[in-house]
Amino acid sequence: MQLTTNTRSFIEAEQYSAFILMNLHDGMLPGTFYRNVNDFGSGDTLHIKTIGTVTLQEAAEDTPLIYNPIESGEITFKITEYKGDAWYITDDLREDGAQVDRLMAERASESTRAFQEIVETDFLKTGAEVYAAGSTGFPINGFPHYVVSAETNAVFALSHLIAMRLAFDKANVPETGRIFVCDPVVEATLNGLVTITHDVTPFGAEILRDGMSRGMRMSMNLFGWDIIHSNRLHKTEAANDGTTSLSVPVVFNMFMCILDDQTKPIMYATRRDPRVEGERNKDYARDEFVTRARYGFGVQRLDTMGCLVTSSINY
Repeated sequence: MQLTTNTRSFIEAEQYSAFILMNLHDGMLPGTFYRNVNDFGSGDTLHIKTIGTVTLQEAAEDTPLIYNPIESGEITFKITEYKGDAWYITDDLREDGAQVDRLMAERASESTRAFQEIVETDFLKTGAEVYAAGSTGFPINGFPHYVVSAETNAVFALSHLIAMRLAFDKANVPETGRIFVCDPVVEATLNGLVTITHDVTPFGAEILRDGMSRGMRMSMNLFGWDIIHSNRLHKTEAANDGTTSLSVPVVFNMFMCILDDQTKPIMYATRRDPRVEGERNKDYARDEFVTRARYGFGVQRLDTMGCLVTSSINY
């Protein structure tokens, strides 16, 4: 007879499943949320001209007018980010391992995902850092575009959406294309304040349709804002807008108008898109893979951007 006691050599105590547990990823924002600069293929600094407004003067009979030039200026933009990833696989692992090809494929996929996430993180951080570096409300036409929540526990309130809508209206920002990118903690507060209907504007529906391939999730439309959530908003341990000061973990929720390239507040340029380069290292008997990318983000206008700082933990 054959029993477990006399056939131990046929019992493999440790077993490995063919199933591989993967990382869970959230949705990504589409690249259409920022202006892609296509005329910065070389050089260190890109100079972009700006044009101001004309102020009329009082006129009278037989009195000459004063000749006034229109205000003009420039903003500058640089390639600031240089990111990379490198890994290799040895011949010994190829020969002795199981599901090694699957491991290599998933390693390459995770590398691509990492580049996508850091680009989105840098995009959202670019606008937020403008406000984080200052201590004023960044008023435009008398209404602040930077607000630190003064609510209990620094939570989100619907009044913040109303106030930022007024600030955008006073800055002559188009009503179409307004979005509010908020942290899931803020969305949780919203869920307790309003009934979710998933109503979006026609522009929001277009964003949602074009962004579905990247898994982006749009919650609703309130007070003219198409509300989208993201886990990659900028976070700090303090914030101050000149009126309210917080010394608790906070998140910088971003308001933007992304109707077209003239209204998008953030610009982006890439000098080197991520690409994988591989080579055989015969001395170490392994295949090596390297990926590098160079790019930059910059603020091209403040009047179509706003920031609301709330608690990153309280809702």
